[in-house]
Amino acid sequence: MKSYRKELWFETKSRREIINITPAIEECVRKSEVLEGLCLVNAMHITASVFINDDESGLHHDFEVWLEKMAPEKPYDQYRHNGFEDNADAHIKRTLMGREVVVAITNGRLDFGPWEQIFYYELDGKRKKRALVKIIGD
Repeated sequence: MKSYRKELWFETKSRREIINITPAIEECVRKSEVLEGLCLVNAMHITASVFINDDESGLHHDFEVWLEKMAPEKPYDQYRHNGFEDNADAHIKRTLMGREVVVAITNGRLDFGPWEQIFYYELDGKRKKRALVKIIGD
């Protein structure tokens, strides 16, 4: 069985940003030379998410609006976590959006359904963070 590992690094200019990382993951699959297996992609920080959905700007806006309703950023003093940091909302939003995705690899390609893409969702940005790509298979 083959194994491949790569870290993808991000540094966003805004606090929250959705980045389509599908091309980078497809490149990892090519480099892994795995034809049949699994690809795990997970955020390595507790204020970032990795998820699969459609690459549609209206939908991405809807995620922002929904998450802000569920865990508003402000006022900061509404959260016990906030004190030294002001990112309690980002921790909650990450829990709602999820930590990782696993995609099957079939014939050397990500085995997606229609319109599926992989996204890194920064929820407390403006600093360096990473996602892990781990591929295993034959």
